[in-house]
Amino acid sequence: MNKIQFSIDCRYFFVILAVLFSSYSIAQQKYVIDNSNHFWDKVQFGGGLGLGFGSGYTNISVMPSAIYNVNEVVAVGAGLQFGYLYQKNYYESFVWGGSLIGLVNPIPEIQLSAELEQVRVDTQYEATYNFPSYSDSYWNTALYLGAGYRTNNVTIGARYDVLYNPNKSLYGSGFMPFVRVYF
Repeated sequence: MNKIQFSIDCRYFFVILAVLFSSYSIAQQKYVIDNSNHFWDKVQFGGGLGLGFGSGYTNISVMPSAIYNVNEVVAVGAGLQFGYLYQKNYYESFVWGGSLIGLVNPIPEIQLSAELEQVRVDTQYEATYNFPSYSDSYWNTALYLGAGYRTNNVTIGARYDVLYNPNKSLYGSGFMPFVRVYF
């Protein structure tokens, strides 16, 4: 798929999201405002924990997040990300940052998501016989668009980083599966 076709496909995706948001925002005008609803009753907490260990390799990540359920269809939220990666005799990396997330459930079983992530990557590379030691620090921005199957508080799906840059991304691919849990 070339870049022109991909950008056209992204525009169609955003048009569909805009239609979903606008139709549900119009529907909200029909509801009676219930003053008994409290802000914290609509907040859910969740996140992720990643642990990876191998021969001389360590990957630890903690990613707490919270969402606010605007209604049964739309939720918005924010998250934090902290990570540590180590490859023996090669590098040590610290990652930290945050994200903004938007979730749309056009039907209860399907969840569409858009997540803007901004993380700082600080890496120290060890000296090898070919190169001296050096460090690299940069900000990485990712915009993930995803879809998943939802049951109760768990969503299983996949997302794609539309800003993926193989030279600066944290990950080896722009595509990644996910499991999202909120309580």
